[in-house]
Amino acid sequence: MLVPIRCFSCGKPIADKYEEYKEFVDKGMDAKQALDKVDLERYCCRSAILGTVELIDLAGEFRRA
Repeated sequence: MLVPIRCFSCGKPIADKYEEYKEFVDKGMDAKQALDKVDLERYCCRSAILGTVELIDLAGEFRRA
């Protein structure tokens, strides 16, 4: 699944904050603190980011027949 461009509930743009969030989490920061740092305050936006699963690398391994 790709990162949603906008929040499903409120419509706020959130895709531009995902890379920064991912960097904080990769450095070992707690998810709550990382979401606070990238200014995602609404629970609907937080759930959209937390629910994102990166499957593009897995799908890239398969070839078309």
